[in-house]
Formats: sequence, C-alpha cells, structure tokens
Amino acid sequence: MTVDKFRHFLTNRLVKSIIMSPVRSTLIGAGAFFAIGIVCWAGLNVAIESTDNLEFCISCHVMESTVYQEYKKTPHYQNRTGVQATCPDCHVPRPWLDRALRKLRASNEILHWMLGSIDTPEKFEAKRLTLAKHVWKSMKETDSRECRNCHTWQAMKGEKQQRRARKQHELALVDNLTCIDCHKGVAHRAVHKLLDDDEDFYDGKPDPRKLEVLTAAELAAEFAVEEPVAEKETPAAAPAAAAPMAEPPAPETGGKAEVAESAPASAPSPGGGPAWGNIPGRDIVLFYPGQTSMEWILKGSDHGGARAIKKLGDPCAECHEDEQDKMGRILASGEKAEATPIPGKRGHIEVNVKAAHDGENLYMHFQWPGTEHTPAPFVDGGKMDPDNQVKLAVMFDDGKVDAADSAGCWVTCHHDSRYMPDHPDAAAVTAAGDLAKRLGAADGITKYLKETRSEIEIKGNDDKPRGGWDKLKPASEIEELKGAGAFMDLMRVKIGEGKSESGSVLAQRAMSGDSGVTFSGGFADGVWTVTVTRPLKADKPGGVTIEPGKLYTVGIAIHDDYTLARFHHVSLEYSLGLDNEEAGINAVKM
Repeated sequence: MTVDKFRHFLTNRLVKSIIMSPVRSTLIGAGAFFAIGIVCWAGLNVAIESTDNLEFCISCHVMESTVYQEYKKTPHYQNRTGVQATCPDCHVPRPWLDRALRKLRASNEILHWMLGSIDTPEKFEAKRLTLAKHVWKSMKETDSRECRNCHTWQAMKGEKQQRRARKQHELALVDNLTCIDCHKGVAHRAVHKLLDDDEDFYDGKPDPRKLEVLTAAELAAEFAVEEPVAEKETPAAAPAAAAPMAEPPAPETGGKAEVAESAPASAPSPGGGPAWGNIPGRDIVLFYPGQTSMEWILKGSDHGGARAIKKLGDPCAECHEDEQDKMGRILASGEKAEATPIPGKRGHIEVNVKAAHDGENLYMHFQWPGTEHTPAPFVDGGKMDPDNQVKLAVMFDDGKVDAADSAGCWVTCHHDSRYMPDHPDAAAVTAAGDLAKRLGAADGITKYLKETRSEIEIKGNDDKPRGGWDKLKPASEIEELKGAGAFMDLMRVKIGEGKSESGSVLAQRAMSGDSGVTFSGGFADGVWTVTVTRPLKADKPGGVTIEPGKLYTVGIAIHDDYTLARFHHVSLEYSLGLDNEEAGINAVKM
C-alpha cells in the first residue's frame, strides 16, 4: 500500500470514528437505561404484587388484632358463594399507575407505624375515625372504584335483591350516590355512627373523639351478621331501661315452661259475629321492634332507610315487607337496638287476619300460634303483666296524623317512652309537676304524637335526650288538634282480665272501658283465636268513624307471654277498607 493510500485509509477511519462514537455511546446508554428500567419496573411490580395479599396486610399485629377480626365476621370474608374479597380488593386500585401511587401513600402509614403513632391497638383506636374518614374521602372521589370491581349497577338483578336493597339502589341511582355513601362499616367496625348525620363524612380531617378499645369478640358483635346468631346471655340484673317497673330484678331461670294457662271466658261479639270460614284472610307478620322509636327511624346513622322516609315519604312496608321475621330475630336477640333482650323470646308472630262488617260494626278476627313461656330476667317472677298472658291492640288513622300512613304506629313511639333509652327517671317526672299530672305520667311516659309537642329532638346531639315528652303544647292547642281528628284511634283487649277498651293517642295514651268494643275467643289446641268488634261509627271524641269508599291505616300489636309496654310484637302499616279489594285488609260485608 502506498503512503497516500495508507494516509487516506487512516483519515477515513478517524473521521468515521469521530462521527460514530456519539451515536454508539447513545445506543449503549439507551440500552443500559432500558435494561435498568426493566429491572426497576420488574422490581417495583414484584414489590407491589408481594404486598397485594391478605397475609402481608395482617402481618402487622395492630391490623391482625383489630380490623382483621372484624372483617372475618362479614360476608366479604366468608359467604354462601365462596367468593372472598380481601384487603387489596377494597383498598388498592387496579389501574397500574393508581396502584403504584396508592403504594407510595401507604409508605406514610408505615412511617407512622415505625414512629410509634399507631403501633398499638389503643393508639390505632384513637385515630381510627380519622383514618376511616381518609378512606371514605378517597372512595368518594373515585366513585367507589374498588367496590365496582365486583359490584356494578349493570350487573345487579333487582328481582334477586331483597325489597329494601332494591328500593335503596333505585334511590341511589336517582340521587347519583356512590357505594360508600350508604355502605360504610360493611367490612369493619361501624365508626361512622359516632358522627352526626349533618357532619361531613368525607373531609378527611382529624377527629378528636377517642374510640373505645374493644376485644375481638366485642368488635365482632358490632356487625349484623346475615347468618342466624346464637342466643346471647343476658345479665341477671335489670338494666336502667327497666327502671319504671320499680320491681327488683330476678335471677335468670334459663329454662322454659310450657304454657299451661288459657284465657278465661270473655264477652261475646254482638250477634255472634261472622261465619269466618267463608271470609278470606291475610297472613301478617308481627315482629319484635326493640327500641326502634320514631326518632331512631328518622336518624340515618341508626336507621339506614331514614332518607327514603324523610325525602320521599316512603312507607315502612315499601322496604321491609317480607323481611319482618329477619328483623324480629335480630332485634329480639339484642344484636341491634335492644338493651334488655329476653332470652328465648321469639322474634316474630305469624297472624292470620280477617275482617268483616254488617253496616254497623267492624269485626276483626285474629289467629296465631301460642309459644312457650320465656321469663323476663329483669322482672320478679319473669312476668311483666301476670294478669294478662295476652293483650291485643289495633290503631286506626283516617289520614289526619302526619306520617301515620308511612310509619304506622311508630308515630306514637318515642325515645323517651317507658323502657326506651331516654325515658325520664322518677325524679325528673316528679320535678315536672303539673306537666306530669296532665300526662298521667306516674307510671312513666306512654305513647304520644309529635304534633302535641313544641319540639322533638331527633338526633340527640351533645347528649340531648331524644324525644320531647316535656315539651307539651298548651291545652288549647291540643284540644284544637283533637277537634280536627289528628289522633290515633286505639282499641285494645286484655284477654286475661276479660276486658276490652278503646281510646286514643294524642298528648298521651288515654283509654276508656266504656267503649263499645267487645271480644270473644281465647287459647285452644296451641292456637290463640280472638275476634274483636267495634262500632263503625265513633260516637265520641278520639274515635275514627270507618266509612265505605275510604282507606284507613291500621297497625296491630300483640303483647304475648305476659309482657307490657314496648316488649310486644307489632305490624308494619296496612290499609283497611270496607268492601275494597285494594285494601291490605278488606272488611267484607256479611
């Protein structure tokens, strides 16, 4: 090779080297960066996947001993289909970027645990409500995205849902609500009930209230489990709610005695009554109501259906028809809204109701199965009303009592009545002086209508007693209400005493033995059969005249097994009419 060719060769190689070096370096750098990115992404993904499981979430003792114990008692953990939703299903988004950001935020929670902010159950409980509000806020902002991984409007089949659930979901669609608006507390302790209805659930701000630290068993009892629950033990001593009885508590017997007594002979119905075999009947379920007052119904944190009543005026039966037996079981067991359960008390009674008239009288025929005696542990001898094994009552409204057509006899039941949570003690009643005398409150506060009070406390904020027993309006205003017919007509029979009576509920329950109401029947072959007769026309103030072409709201109550006051079984609201097939209870012409 000549010198010129060699020089030319070196020059070309040098130029190419100078030109290609940056390109080569860039390619090598890009490759290295890409490889590092893959490794980092894979590592991050592995880290995310390894922390997306139940075992990791409960590896912290605080979580394992608190929220995990609660979660195990819910259908999200164990259910009839075997489909389980674990912690990540509810708390970790599925989109990758949102998922990574959630993990990044979770590092703050780990930091606080390491710093000792929530490293014990006591510290965790003190901050639980604030932590819960952060979760609710996040779910609200994403339209409950994680809930919708499993639950969507499109996938819901309304006819497969309970009446109450179907109704609430219809309302949620109309009001553009999201899952977390109604379903707080479905997997953990229902701490949202500590907040007032008008507080902001979603502000995420610290809440100063310290929560009570409960045992795992106590935490589990916070939830209304769908499956049947075991019978609970009741303390032998009478709780404060039973104070108006003024009788010493008796030890719990724990046993049941067969019902040996039967009703004595009683007054026959005028004219012997209808031939009931020719009259169609309706089966109605009466259930145990516990301490569910009208105030309880109207407070959302107590009664999840409060919105349907307050906003739409929906009747109770719209949501609760066909589930009275389930509600009665939960309430009678003390699992919900009952501070003094009676061990073994049945949760519901199936009653066959027939009605007829002859143009002058209304006849109502009731049949229901008897039950074994279940002694009340907070009453001496176990019988609240030893003289009456059974009492039966029916209320009537002709459309003049506010909300009676939607809430039935609940409009007369308040949180400060006898045996209810906020009943006044004897000293408070005595201190009321003339007011107590006007109400006849020597034996406690009975039924009344809110229209007779100047104020009714619904929510009980700041520890205010709920109800309004002592906020009675002037006598002139109450007489005006009575003259306008704004009262509940009430007829009642006391089978043990062979006594029938009628009366009304306005400022308080007022009964009279001179009523025109009679009854016949009693107990035979394990079944109670009672026929009650009353005039169609009310001939005195406080009575409702029942006329053709109109519908009336009725509520039925049975005090069985020697009970009194609120320890009865009650019906939802039903309509009654004369020769009207649209009526829930149709009284046919004899």
